[in-house]
Amino acid sequence: MTAVDAKTVTVRLVKSQNSCPALHRLSVKALGLRKLNSVSVLKDSPQVRGLIHKINYLVRVEN
Repeated sequence: MTAVDAKTVTVRLVKSQNSCPALHRLSVKALGLRKLNSVSVLKDSPQVRGLIHKINYLVRVEN
């Protein structure tokens, strides 16, 4: 693992956003996820980790 890989986090949307709270839908959008199984590579920061924690039942963190 290089230094560049250690500073990013890969997030995949694995569950539908239907019937989830509106603020959770906005969190999914803020992470750059759109459709089911879409993947986003983000800079690892406390803000991103907070968004992931809020919608942890919708997403999967991959390495």
